[in-house]
Amino acid sequence: MKVHWTDLAVKQLADIHEYMARTSPRYALRMVDRLTRRSEQICRFPESGRVVPRKNDQNLREVFEGPYRVIYRIKRIRLM
Repeated sequence: MKVHWTDLAVKQLADIHEYMARTSPRYALRMVDRLTRRSEQICRFPESGRVVPRKNDQNLREVFEGPYRVIYRIKRIRLM
């Protein structure tokens, strides 16, 4: 499984860092690290996140890290 971060997700991650770094640069780096490490979990275990409530789509999942939610879509590749 491969994880692809959208441009919007990368910008939101940078915004989180910028906001948190105003009061604690060290904690901001730790939180960004924790959030990006979630992609390792998603890569190894794509179905480990829960299905996003009210979307009724088994491929739309979410995991949480602190107060943040990482939403991702599982794309099934069809082999011929």
